[in-house]
Amino acid sequence: MLQNIPTHVIGGPLGAGKTSLIKHLLAQKPADERWAILINEFGQIGLDAALLTTGADGIALGEVAGGCLCCVNGAPFQIGLGRLLRKARPHRLFIEPSGLGHPAQLIEQLNQAPWLGVLSVQPSVMVLDAMALAAGKALPPSQQSALAQAGLLVLNKSASLDAPIRQQIADGLPVESELFWTEQGVLPLADLPGALLSGAADGSAVDTLALPRSLGTIPAIWTDPRQPICLSQSQQEGWSIGWRWHPSQRFSRERIETWLQGMDWRRAKLVIHSEEGWISGNALEGAALNWQASEWRKDSRLELIFAEPQDEAELNAALAACVAPLRIKHGTL
Repeated sequence: MLQNIPTHVIGGPLGAGKTSLIKHLLAQKPADERWAILINEFGQIGLDAALLTTGADGIALGEVAGGCLCCVNGAPFQIGLGRLLRKARPHRLFIEPSGLGHPAQLIEQLNQAPWLGVLSVQPSVMVLDAMALAAGKALPPSQQSALAQAGLLVLNKSASLDAPIRQQIADGLPVESELFWTEQGVLPLADLPGALLSGAADGSAVDTLALPRSLGTIPAIWTDPRQPICLSQSQQEGWSIGWRWHPSQRFSRERIETWLQGMDWRRAKLVIHSEEGWISGNALEGAALNWQASEWRKDSRLELIFAEPQDEAELNAALAACVAPLRIKHGTL
């Protein structure tokens, strides 16, 4: 019976390094275990699944887009999680809430029906941007309320901070919290709360979960490969817009960098088929993008989060201008 699956909620504000931490944990997965990751994003396109895509066996990814998990805890969340558990039959589950979400409320809901007996929710992990805390940037109230419940506070981006600054940061955090100072989201699996636990993996308990049966999905068919699928939404926490482009379309990395430099966005994430190959990038508060090679091949995706609604037509036109010119191959006679 699939029951008591060790479940780890990896929370934290936008840009703190949640996805990087999960990616490092995935690299440490025992070969004989199956792991599942449910990703929640504020926007509707879905980027983190693409950023976490790996060629490793035994890893299943699921997404719930369009708002924080605790706010969409009806059909979207229940179907998304139930579908993932049935598909993966995991020995371990990770849930990454949106950086604009409410992790404390999510954990409370995971300890209620219909997940009782199926999930064994472990003390949560909160990933924090140590550089931002050192600069005096306050955590959003939804993240602040989750600190006291966390089993581990990961102070990411801390390599350049000296001992007095680290002590100053620690003094502002809950006294009972365990702290782990790191860089680039690196966390040994042994330091993950509940890492020694493992769930059974038969699956009959999940098969009998009483969940809604259907859920609308984002269309993935392009009537014109040259035109993207574009979705936007406005919520109390901000405004987001995202695009999915056919994989045959290539982008100029330089043009995208120039375009993004001229806007006041809170968060940018993307996976694109560029002229140099498939690459991913992400940045916070208008900073320069951090580019990496990507194993994703399904489509190009880009998501932006702003504090206020933007001119969609202007954004669409500007992004379309970043598509690289078509390469024409000349044959020989």
